[in-house]
Amino acid sequence: MTRGYSLIELVVVLAVLAIAVAVVGPAVGRTVDEVRVRGEVAAFAAFLRAAREQAITRQLAYEVVLDQEPRALRLRRAGSEDGVGQPRRILSAGLRIAAAAPRVTFWPHGMSSGGRFAIDAPGPRRYVVTVDALTGRVATHPGGS
Repeated sequence: MTRGYSLIELVVVLAVLAIAVAVVGPAVGRTVDEVRVRGEVAAFAAFLRAAREQAITRQLAYEVVLDQEPRALRLRRAGSEDGVGQPRRILSAGLRIAAAAPRVTFWPHGMSSGGRFAIDAPGPRRYVVTVDALTGRVATHPGGS
């Protein structure tokens, strides 16, 4: 008596594996996209937090300006129109960012002018990044909240 697998058993196992890959594959792709978008939103918020830290540390007012044309966030001293040499963050082309005011000012004592940025990612994903005017605290919320 020889031991081994029949052709039918091998075909059934391969069919089950093919079905599993077909079901799991798209879900993994969506998860990777979601992680990338969440990383972009976290970097956006981190840039705002760093601006607040810099204002407090250096005891100078700084503002973060959202430039839609070059798709970038720029950090500059408040009141200065020259952003040359200042840090900036290039935004992903897949994100659409809407803001009532395209700039947020952070003052040396920790307060800010406040702000709300709605970030739309491809698909139905939306994130909101808020800057509290009283505390300067930056928070990120999924959805339209």
